[in-house]
Amino acid sequence: MKNLLVALVLSAAAVAQTPAPQAQPAQPAQPAAQQPAAQQPAAQQPSAAQPAAPAQQKKEIKDPAEYNAYVGAVQQQDPTAKISGLEAFLTQYPNSVMKEDALDLLMATYQQANNQAKVVETANKILAANPDNVKALVLLAYYDRAGQKWADAKQHAERGLQALPKWTKPEGVSDADFEKQKTQFSGLLSSVAGLSALQLKDYPAAQKGLRAAVEADPKNVENVYPLALAYLSATPSDDVNGLFFIARAANLITDPKGKADVIKFGHSRYLKYHGAEDGWNELLAQTATTPLPPADFTIKQYVPPTPAEQAADIVKQKKPETMDFAEWELVLSEGKPEDVDVVWTAIKGKPLQFVAQVISVTPTKLTLAASVDDIQKKVADIELTMNAAIPAKLLPKEGAELTVEGTPVSYTPKPFMMVMEKGSLLTKAPPAGATKPPVRKKPSQ
Repeated sequence: MKNLLVALVLSAAAVAQTPAPQAQPAQPAQPAAQQPAAQQPAAQQPSAAQPAAPAQQKKEIKDPAEYNAYVGAVQQQDPTAKISGLEAFLTQYPNSVMKEDALDLLMATYQQANNQAKVVETANKILAANPDNVKALVLLAYYDRAGQKWADAKQHAERGLQALPKWTKPEGVSDADFEKQKTQFSGLLSSVAGLSALQLKDYPAAQKGLRAAVEADPKNVENVYPLALAYLSATPSDDVNGLFFIARAANLITDPKGKADVIKFGHSRYLKYHGAEDGWNELLAQTATTPLPPADFTIKQYVPPTPAEQAADIVKQKKPETMDFAEWELVLSEGKPEDVDVVWTAIKGKPLQFVAQVISVTPTKLTLAASVDDIQKKVADIELTMNAAIPAKLLPKEGAELTVEGTPVSYTPKPFMMVMEKGSLLTKAPPAGATKPPVRKKPSQ
């Protein structure tokens, strides 16, 4: 899903603005409409040859020589001749009232000639003359995105969206065509702004831009999939919207492998958020025909049980005599009073056999770790006083694993420490059912 290309269909004929001269010589015919811009592979370019945004009043060239130079340039049919004429006009009349119009047409002609460097150069000249020129901002945003100049693309796209409402309808363009063009530009600029923001990890801006692009074209997976990522990658993530659009993207992708990869990713995120399988297939079915989340759309979030709830479940499911040491520790340190009483009453004063790791040792006392969590942290959770001093030749080393017996007499909940007496080393394997260091899962927070 990398290097997504936005399909751009921007259709409208160029209308070269012919100014009214102060003196009225015989006026030449209106120049012919420009041909569509050359196509780039995999995506149609936005056409620079779109109607310019003229001033509210018709522009006039007062100098007949300037007028003739302008009209002579715009009427050239050969792109090379037109470029030469417009460049000469702009050099000779740098402050002409038609400067922006000439630059617009020059930019379109360079695009027709597939000269991207000159398109970009001319677009920047247009913005120097008019920072709100929509066509120049659209083309720069498009080329910046194609060149992965994300910061520039985002800036030009956002400026274009700000300028678009101020764009006035040129003469000779129907209301319907003008509104269509504005809608197309808005979708393109929103897409570029959103995709660029996503690359820059500006997730709120990515969500805003891509959501507008998806609302404008709900079937364009090249906006739908990045929108899902913008929701899921944010901190905090918006999983409800993200999961809707990842499922929607899975329905729009036609490549079998790409579809399978997106479904796998979406399924894993759904399980992480919801905590169970139920509802995933229904979400895929819903998004096949529903392009945007309904107003009441939601996905229930899985909320892990608290340590006290985990302790209560353990007490309900097991008798204390069948619990492992880590489960005793969880109940005694995190459980409700009634659950603590059940466990402590069952094990207090009764000899227990278990496997543990030595943390520290003296002939008469051992500190031990009996749960995997505490073994890994090298933290004692048992203090065992021996029945008799351990002979020197049997004295265990720190870090050794051994089987012992002891009788619980007291405990401290936090940090957990169980005090045992009547300790003894067991040289034989413990009987079946003896407590061994379990893989203790830390309580979910």
